[in-house]
Amino acid sequence: MPGDQVQLTDPKGRQHRLVLTAGRTFHTHRGAVAHDDLIGHPEGSLVMSAAGTPYIALRPLLADYTLSMSRGAAVVYPKDAAQIIAMADIFPGATVVEAGAGSGALSCWLLRAVGEEGLLISYERRPDFAEIARANVEQFFGGPHPAWRLMVGDLPGAVLPGADLPGADLPGGEIAGADRFVLDMLAPWEHAATAAAALMPGGLVCCYVATTTQLARIVTALREQGSFAEPAAWETMQRGWHVDGLAVRPEHRMVGHTGFLVTARRLADGVQAPPRRRRPSKGAQAADDLAELAGEEMSQNR
Repeated sequence: MPGDQVQLTDPKGRQHRLVLTAGRTFHTHRGAVAHDDLIGHPEGSLVMSAAGTPYIALRPLLADYTLSMSRGAAVVYPKDAAQIIAMADIFPGATVVEAGAGSGALSCWLLRAVGEEGLLISYERRPDFAEIARANVEQFFGGPHPAWRLMVGDLPGAVLPGADLPGADLPGGEIAGADRFVLDMLAPWEHAATAAAALMPGGLVCCYVATTTQLARIVTALREQGSFAEPAAWETMQRGWHVDGLAVRPEHRMVGHTGFLVTARRLADGVQAPPRRRRPSKGAQAADDLAELAGEEMSQNR
């Protein structure tokens, strides 16, 4: 139908995404494809370009869409988004706070997971990034998503309204606490106390960071905050495989390091995590040293 998104894949696996418009033509180096040849046909149809090249026409998957969307900030890769959805246990109907929204890639995944009955509150401090995120999310879902609130500005000290969270600035007042708190920002350790105040007991904070110094700093901050169980930290690698009969081998290229993930569960009010049994390694640094290293690295990246 006109307005639908279509992904064309050529015989070499190259993909092109377009929005169908009656009367328009999509031009490639292998010849033009008329939009009218796609409108009204089912997914998985084959369309020929003017030069005789066949293209498979399918709706883009969310993984395809996020990799090709317009970008302000870097997007969260599908392999990491999948880990966040699974390991942060984002479930239908959940209330999730996200900071920052970036280009809206992770927002799309989170909205699909919480569904229309859930609530995603996304904060983005840069207005230009917020507009890119809004456009990307609305393009994927075909319009505004009923479960999404996009807030332009810094994450406040207390983000959810309610008598137990004074100073929250969101309209309404119907939310008592968050189920999940997702931090994709430069200095997530600055909001460890914010996450603790906003999360329900048993809730979970998930942080996405790029460097080892950021990783060390956020894990230290969550431990020292006192309201969380022992954090878990990991990264994922994605390697494709070439399979052609008995010729089976790993691909020469892989999606390696993109970021680190950290999760921690919120404890009940007044409960502190017991001391860790494992002693710190001899090379462990004090929190002040980690803060200095992180500050130097962030200043170099700006």
